Amino acid sequence: METFITRTEKIPFYQHYDIIVAGGGVAGAAAALAAAREGKQVLLIEKTCILGGLATIGHVNFFVPMCNGRGKQIISGMAEEFLQLSVRYGYDTIPKEWKNGEPAEPTNVRYVTRFSPWIFAIAMTDLLISSGVKILFDTIVEDVIMDEQVCKGLLILNKSGRSYCTASAYIDATGDADILYRAGVPTVQGKNYFTYYGFAATVDSCRKVAETGNFAFLNAGGVNGGCINLYGHNQPADVPLYKGTDGDDVSDYLIRNQLLMFEKLKKEPEKSRDILSIPSMPQFRTTRRIDGDVTLKESDAYRHFEDSVGAICDFDRRDYLYEIPYGTLVHEGFPNLITAGRSASGEGYAWDILRVIPPAIVSGQAAGIAAAQSIDSGSGLDKLSLEPLQRAMEKGGNRIHFDDALIPAGNTEAADTHADIGHI
Repeated sequence: METFITRTEKIPFYQHYDIIVAGGGVAGAAAALAAAREGKQVLLIEKTCILGGLATIGHVNFFVPMCNGRGKQIISGMAEEFLQLSVRYGYDTIPKEWKNGEPAEPTNVRYVTRFSPWIFAIAMTDLLISSGVKILFDTIVEDVIMDEQVCKGLLILNKSGRSYCTASAYIDATGDADILYRAGVPTVQGKNYFTYYGFAATVDSCRKVAETGNFAFLNAGGVNGGCINLYGHNQPADVPLYKGTDGDDVSDYLIRNQLLMFEKLKKEPEKSRDILSIPSMPQFRTTRRIDGDVTLKESDAYRHFEDSVGAICDFDRRDYLYEIPYGTLVHEGFPNLITAGRSASGEGYAWDILRVIPPAIVSGQAAGIAAAQSIDSGSGLDKLSLEPLQRAMEKGGNRIHFDDALIPAGNTEAADTHADIGHI
């Protein structure tokens, strides 16, 4: 039998902003930065103590390919800005072919890089603060206050206690569609494989750093719980697919993986290695997303969308090109709510295409500009005129539509992008 308590309390008002962004992963950081550059007062709420989300505390410190696999850069704009920021003060693994920008000659080498997650995190903090974004760390959104289908404010909780904050527009970049779900926006539940990995240093990896003077070699990898790849190969029969949106579900995932990691570590020589860090957030990729006005599908490769906000590429297969429809970020009837990043509306593998770092930044940039334009025009985010948004995205360095000349005449081929593609 369920038991409930009823409680009445006075909750103090925190502040009003033009735009509130919930979630400080790369999509949320991009959204907040884009909105601030449009002259808006922006509050970014992050539940942990550093920015970056999966890209930093989730250990997915890899900018996946931003090119078509033939030497043509597809994703640019704020994604390119963030990539350069991620390596400006730390190591990189940018291939020599891409060190000076797009290669003059065709190449099968893809434009990717590893980066220091911790340096990238504090570099993002510096960038956002210097751009006028207000950041509330160690703060969670407890609930959403709605007036029918209009969001009126958020209840937040941190060391100051509960408070209430308001805005004209809200961007859900939580990665789990938490704000949208609580606001009553239709969402779709996802499933996640048994994957969990940390960063480790070994005697050999330390020796390689000393020999090369390059800290890119410090992480030796190999400290894992579950090792299921992107496509679910070898998912244990006795391990469930995780939703990632239920407290018991999340705890079971973390406990199983940490105990499995510990069992593996106990079999290794004690002084031969050390763990540099384990993820301080669940490494879920597809938890919950908006049921958008448009849902991107894998079969939408090479399809142009009139409402595209940016051209993107497939990170695992060369040649495959997509566009992000604005409709993947909104749901009709909710005028001041928009999403970005992992909770954009994608089906099957297309959800994976949308959620990785560069496309997440593209959708974040679009969401931030859209929220600002919605305020300026008085038009709801679900009814926004798209031409001004597309012009602003182009001005910000993005391609709205891919070049049809890049569509292959024959069969595409799988791209050998990275050895541990299952960790993307």
